[in-house]
Amino acid sequence: MSEVINISLDVMGGDNGPAVILEGADLALVRHPDVRYHLYGDQEIMESLLDEYPRVKQASTLHHCEVVIQMDERPSQALRRGRGKSSMWRSIEAARDKQSQVCISAGNTGALMAMSKFCLRTMADIERPAIAAIWPTLRGESVVLDVGATIGADAQQLVDFALLGGAMARALFGIEQPTIGLLNIGEEDVKGLDEVKEAGRMLRDFEFPQFKYKGFVEGNHLGTGAVDVVVTEGFAGNIALKTAEGTAKQLAEYLHSAMSRTLMAKIGYLFARSAFRRLREKMDPRKVNGGVFLGLNGIVIKSHGGTDGEGFASAISLGYDMVKNGLTEKIEQDLSVYHKNRVVPDEENA
Repeated sequence: MSEVINISLDVMGGDNGPAVILEGADLALVRHPDVRYHLYGDQEIMESLLDEYPRVKQASTLHHCEVVIQMDERPSQALRRGRGKSSMWRSIEAARDKQSQVCISAGNTGALMAMSKFCLRTMADIERPAIAAIWPTLRGESVVLDVGATIGADAQQLVDFALLGGAMARALFGIEQPTIGLLNIGEEDVKGLDEVKEAGRMLRDFEFPQFKYKGFVEGNHLGTGAVDVVVTEGFAGNIALKTAEGTAKQLAEYLHSAMSRTLMAKIGYLFARSAFRRLREKMDPRKVNGGVFLGLNGIVIKSHGGTDGEGFASAISLGYDMVKNGLTEKIEQDLSVYHKNRVVPDEENA
């Protein structure tokens, strides 16, 4: 029998309530029958809904929580009010205490990051965690980070993000040496912010056995899959992510409008229906739902708050794959190799 993967779910998080979380848990359980859930939320609500999902009911342990973190709550307020007793905190705490191997929430992003940092703490030699997203490309998929954990980053933090993203690409894509690029306003070494140029120099100078540094990449390279991992700071990364999501919706609306405008267009759609179905599936944001919090002593997945059951199931599958492929162990190994062998400026001048 395969090893059981324990996953803790913040059942009360998200825009659409516990029903969506449990629907997603049910769909994911069909795909991954070796999953067991720890469900955190209002016990009465969970029990009433679980009659609809007997598979989930059988595979779950329920934990009653009186406090629910609201989607518009300030992170500092959520931390004060929810520490130790909210469904969000206790699902993270389960990962800290090894009751689960990954925590998944569709709740308030700022609150989830604040609680995760406070409860799990950052790994040794990591100053800031990052949120990594899976990005559909013409070549398949890439990892992009940071997409919104923090604004701004110095050169060392960008190098740390490269290590974190490279480890995630190895765990998720099975690539022995993923390629890394720094997001910049041009490919030339003289362009960009000083922090980005310095990070580029550091990545070129250190011979990383874990990945291959390819240099600067521009925004138009995100969709082509020019590299396996794109590294940036959270402000630019979040704007890029939201722009891509908006563009996908815009294109879908354009296609729908064009295909329904005239009788000939409608007839053409009938002949090309299978091609449009494949395109719709490729552009479906639910297939890549879930941002991974990297750099913490535990795995936390942030699902989109407005997702449906299919999207939440994708977030669970992402967490499942991260555990199965030893994400935390790969990150720890890569950080150890780098920080053991790197030369800091003071040592160079000594």
